[in-house]
Amino acid sequence: MKIRLSGPLEHDNIVNGYGLRAVLWTQGCYAHCKGCQNPETWDFNGGVLVDVDDIKKELASFPGQAGITFCGGEPFEQPEACLEIAKFCREELGWNIWSFSGYTYEKLKEIGGAKWEFLKSLDALIDGPFILAERDLTLKFRGSRNQRLLHLKNGKITKIE
Repeated sequence: MKIRLSGPLEHDNIVNGYGLRAVLWTQGCYAHCKGCQNPETWDFNGGVLVDVDDIKKELASFPGQAGITFCGGEPFEQPEACLEIAKFCREELGWNIWSFSGYTYEKLKEIGGAKWEFLKSLDALIDGPFILAERDLTLKFRGSRNQRLLHLKNGKITKIE
């Protein structure tokens, strides 16, 4: 299985989730939010195709990580590959799993299928599109006031920040 990425895996410290994290930047986004910080990730044919097994090997070599965060682009446009990577990170590396999405939790639940299965693998979801008119730089892990940080357990919301 392959996944389309916009760039290399990164290490992050407290920008894309709690603790030292790996960040995977997916390629392709439907939303095209005005003011998006990553418009280069919108093109579904851009970026590079990478074998998921190669991603797993690279992740296993990252020392001291607490988790992985899926960013984009839109991770939920490649849910099967993201789910495979998420399962590996949880089962083999013991990491927690976060994702950003322009979709809301409610929309992902309504769509179901592979998108919902990926969501059920997450410990946290930052949901909703970035809305420039609601931009707020004081929010932790979010860019606009409409976005929510949802803590999850098997797809159920346990806490909202």
